[in-house]
Amino acid sequence: MKYRQPSCNALIPFRLYKGVTLLGSRRPRLVFFLAVVLWLSACSPKFSNVALPLDEVQDFSHKGIAVLEDRWWTAFGDEQLNRLIEEALGSNLDLAATWQQFVAAKAVVRGQASIKWPQFDASAQSAINFPQNDFRGGENIQLGLSTSYEIDLWGRIRTAVQAEKFRAEASLYDYRAAAISLSAEIANTWYQLLAARNQLRITEDQIAVNQDIIKLIRSRFVGGQIRAVDILRQAQLLESTKEQQLIFSTNVQLLENQLAVLLGKQPQETIDWEQGELPAIPELPETGLPLELVRRRPDIQQTYALLLAADRDMASAVQSKYPRLNISGRGQLRANNFANLFENWAYSLGGNILAPLFYGGRLSAEVDRAQAIKEQRLYQYGQATLVAFQEVENGLVRDLMQKKRLETIDRQLRLAEKSNKQLRVEFLNGFSPYLDVLIGLDGEQQLRRDFVAAQAQQVQIRIDLYRALAGGFETERELEIEAVK
Repeated sequence: MKYRQPSCNALIPFRLYKGVTLLGSRRPRLVFFLAVVLWLSACSPKFSNVALPLDEVQDFSHKGIAVLEDRWWTAFGDEQLNRLIEEALGSNLDLAATWQQFVAAKAVVRGQASIKWPQFDASAQSAINFPQNDFRGGENIQLGLSTSYEIDLWGRIRTAVQAEKFRAEASLYDYRAAAISLSAEIANTWYQLLAARNQLRITEDQIAVNQDIIKLIRSRFVGGQIRAVDILRQAQLLESTKEQQLIFSTNVQLLENQLAVLLGKQPQETIDWEQGELPAIPELPETGLPLELVRRRPDIQQTYALLLAADRDMASAVQSKYPRLNISGRGQLRANNFANLFENWAYSLGGNILAPLFYGGRLSAEVDRAQAIKEQRLYQYGQATLVAFQEVENGLVRDLMQKKRLETIDRQLRLAEKSNKQLRVEFLNGFSPYLDVLIGLDGEQQLRRDFVAAQAQQVQIRIDLYRALAGGFETERELEIEAVK
């Protein structure tokens, strides 16, 4: 996108007018001003399009088949998660604060757009002068109405309004990106909570098993069939499992507190969380074309809107170097007393052209600054696009690799269960020492906890991939505004 300098087919000399009255015989001056306006309006600047600052865009390395909905979390088919996210979208305080930033940005647009309209001011003045003999024939009561209007010759005001509109759009995209981030954080926290609960149940079962084994080997110790050191080793395993129970119990409480705050609630409130299991992972989502991702993701849309705003800022800075045409009008009622106030009145219309001649390079410096900011926004737009591509590629690779890792842990767990069964039989028959049984039991219990952790990580990886592919979705706040319109 480049700003093009205005060009005109003819040059018309102009004078700087100050307080010119356009009444009666002075009407030719009004014609002259209208001619100048038409000539200058023909010199309005043009804009070109913005190209993505990247070479030929490559396709993603993997492609799925499942269609990803705007509300991406519904892919898990978890009604509890759906309710949590919908509640958080309406009650989360950070998201509400981000929405207010958008509301403030819209107010700025309205304020900037008001400059396009004439400005009206009313005035009233009353005075008593002593001695009154020295004020005979003077005016001590005045009522007035004045107006001023700048004709937007080069589109300076228009481009300034466009810049604020693009910034407001960027604020809306920021809100949508925050909504996606919140939904992903809710999903991650919810499934981490379910995983921590599963881990807690597993450790409780393992504690019960380890306690039963201690009772068993103590009875065998009395019969001289086992060594005292084996009892100590089993007791150590029991205490290690109890430590894991404390860790997972702590995680459950911390995750519940975190989820409550995300929902806009106090962590000390008592909330009845429903029980649940980690979801089955759906088919790999359809990634689509990379350029579709650029058009869909709100964070990239935000950087693009900021780029457009910077371009309009630069155009406005260039246009500030050109002449400005202002028209003003004023009407007044004047009298020595209130009784005669409406008998005398006067009005005037005036116009002036203000052409900047010398500002010590300030206007040119502002243009250079705006140009540099536009180039900065362009590079940020390109970098945001690259990061988005990276997030999708990383998500695809991690998703596929984690699935294989989970299969490997599952096979290890099945083998550990079979070997431990065999070791127990051999131990009971006196063919294997208890140390082998203890090592196998410890390994199996650790693998069982690792399997749940790997399942939770697989869900988190899929959430990250959904988030990388997700486009914006309308929240209740946006729907309410559309309903008002």
